[in-house]
Amino acid sequence: MRPVREGVKHTGYSYFISTQTAGRQPFFRHERWARLLLSTLKHYDETAYCLHAYVVMPDHLHLLITPFDTAEKAVQLIKGGFSFRARREFNWPGDIWQQGFTDHRIRDEEDWCNHIEYIRLNPVRARLVVPETTYEFIGFPGKNFPQGLKPADKDAAHVRTEVRTLRTEEISH
Repeated sequence: MRPVREGVKHTGYSYFISTQTAGRQPFFRHERWARLLLSTLKHYDETAYCLHAYVVMPDHLHLLITPFDTAEKAVQLIKGGFSFRARREFNWPGDIWQQGFTDHRIRDEEDWCNHIEYIRLNPVRARLVVPETTYEFIGFPGKNFPQGLKPADKDAAHVRTEVRTLRTEEISH
């Protein structure tokens, strides 16, 4: 049984999305397939979502997006739009995508930075490139921290400690 996703309309949330190809086939190791996927991502950017970051790996895709409707609708447009174009341009008769996708709602600035870094390092960890080189199918078109997410507050724990200390002192006086 699949978990039910939030069908909530856009509320400004950003999501880290991952999806795989059918049977983990390395379709995107072929440059023309990867370029067609990039074209599809850019086609829907600013109409269905704000594309903050992406990496196209040989058999999967990672995105950081803020959908304008729902995450489900954004992924449906990407996967469906790409499948339609691949069937037409490459005469591909089979399945392209594994059903479903995984998502993680970005909670705050630290979570945001962790997922940006994950995307950046994914091709390095997969040994597709060395750290000093740029992977061709990666991008950070909207890398800026989106409004509405909580900024990382490194002093928050310290402030809470001060408040507890102050309250304890007030009670004892």
